[in-house]
Amino acid sequence: MDSHNRQIKVHRPLTRDEIDSINAVKVLAEGVGANIEVLEKMPDVDKRWLAIARTDLQKGFMSLTRAIARPTTF
Repeated sequence: MDSHNRQIKVHRPLTRDEIDSINAVKVLAEGVGANIEVLEKMPDVDKRWLAIARTDLQKGFMSLTRAIARPTTF
């Protein structure tokens, strides 16, 4: 087990499978973020809804990461 996550006080030690799962979520989130950046450059895209989508997707990926990591604090 890597010692890096032991230094974060609010996290319990993560297993290798949990770390790998979180990293997979991060890769997926990066791809979605890149797609949003492309959409931002398109003039006919509703920027308000795009901003809402960005925020909601960020919250979703954060929730997914927290579901895996199960932090011990709020």
